[in-house]
Amino acid sequence: MPPPAKNFLTSEQVTRLQQALKESDLPHVRERILIILLQNDGRTQQEISIFLGCSPRTVAYWCMHGDPDNLETLHNKREYQNNRKATPEYIELLLKTVDREPSDLGYEFGRWTAERLATYLTEQTGIGLSSSQVRRILNRKKYSYIWGKYDLKDKQDPLIRAEFQEKLAHYLTIAREQPERMQVWFWDESGFNTVRLSSKLY
Repeated sequence: MPPPAKNFLTSEQVTRLQQALKESDLPHVRERILIILLQNDGRTQQEISIFLGCSPRTVAYWCMHGDPDNLETLHNKREYQNNRKATPEYIELLLKTVDREPSDLGYEFGRWTAERLATYLTEQTGIGLSSSQVRRILNRKKYSYIWGKYDLKDKQDPLIRAEFQEKLAHYLTIAREQPERMQVWFWDESGFNTVRLSSKLY
C-alpha cells in the first residue's frame, strides 16, 4: 500500500502529537506517535519499521488506525480506561489540594509530591491515578515546575546560576502579575510546593 501524501496532518495535529510525545512516559505510546509523525514526513512503512526497530505489522496497524484527533486511542485499552478516570470532580479536588499545606490535612510531611497527591486523591475519591498522570493534569492546568538547586554557590557555575536566576525572576513576574497563566512551584529534597508570592523572597 503506498504511503499517504506527505504532510497530510494539519499543523494543529502535528503540534498536538509533538506535545504528547514530550509528555508521555509510555514507550509504546511514544512509538505510535512517532509512526504517525514519520508517516506524515513521507516515510514508507518499511522505512519507519527499520528506523524505529519495530515490526512491519506494528507500523502497518498504527499507520491505518492511529487517530491524530483522539490520542487516547494510542494507549492500550486498560491505559485508556485509566486515563478516563480523571473526572472533573477529581481534577477540582486535586487543584484545591495542591493549594493547601499538607499539615492542614493531618500529614507530617511539609511538601506535596505527585505521588503523595495521587495517594491522597485515591483515598478521597477511590480513583487510582499514577503520579505521572497527576503531573500531566497539573501541567495542563498551567502549573509550572522548576527544579531548584541546593545553595552550594561555590560549586555552581556562576554563568549558569545567573541564567537560572534570570529565568526564575521572569517566571515569578508572570506568576505574580498574571496568576491565571502560571503558578510557580519549587522542588527540594522533601518535594514541591507553591511559592507564596505575597511573601518577601530572599
